Amino acid sequence: MKRWIPFLKNDPQVNVVRLQGAIGAPGRSSMSDRSVAPMLERAFRGKPDAVALEINSPGGSPVQSSLIGARIRRLAEEKDIPVVAFTEDVAASGGYWIASAADEIIADPSSILGSIGVISAGFGAHVFLQRQGIERRVYTAGKSKSMLDPFRPESEEDVARLHRLLGQLHETFIGHVKSRRGAKLAENDELFTGEVWIGQSAVDVGLADGVGHLVPYMKDRFGDKVRFKRFEAKKPLLPRLGVQAMQGALAEVEERAEFARFGL
Repeated sequence: MKRWIPFLKNDPQVNVVRLQGAIGAPGRSSMSDRSVAPMLERAFRGKPDAVALEINSPGGSPVQSSLIGARIRRLAEEKDIPVVAFTEDVAASGGYWIASAADEIIADPSSILGSIGVISAGFGAHVFLQRQGIERRVYTAGKSKSMLDPFRPESEEDVARLHRLLGQLHETFIGHVKSRRGAKLAENDELFTGEVWIGQSAVDVGLADGVGHLVPYMKDRFGDKVRFKRFEAKKPLLPRLGVQAMQGALAEVEERAEFARFGL
């Protein structure tokens, strides 16, 4: 009732957005700009005193990470609302890209942060096919159309091309982190090698601003009367069936593998 009484100041409000899971292309069960856009847009409405991001992500798609981070920055600047990221188990790779879109990053003492690098993984099955007497046939218009086909022998030219692409993505990632963290970053040769840091050590190298947790941190900042409003992605009412169920199961396996890279 208090909020409707004229000239009476409302208690401070912090809108909390949970960003959980691996980051992938739209249409999958992983986190993407399309899947998180509605709750981010809602969280920045109504002029809250701050928006808090609860981040628990091992990373994934560079493009989706960039789109989510850019959306956060656009909304923060348009609405003039401070953003604080709170990291949980892991905010690495694309997860850290999103965290660095915030004005401040607060880590749990055991949070894993960093992994500022780019990875591409695959498999090769050409020897298996040969043993089974199966011949792979590929026809292209354009010599670069087929690259790193897992059913054909790996070529040095393809590997060199892939390294060039990964290098370009890595430089973009580094540029983003430097533009967001600036002078906070320590002079450390390992900072952009894909290395990770935990809790206070992440603060020491400038990847985070402090160690703490959302509620006590925001109470210290806005007082004990601060109110919290949470925004989370909506889950479907009915379970997926058929092929969609299989795709969801495969996506979960992939996500578990992403977290497993950090021992989680």
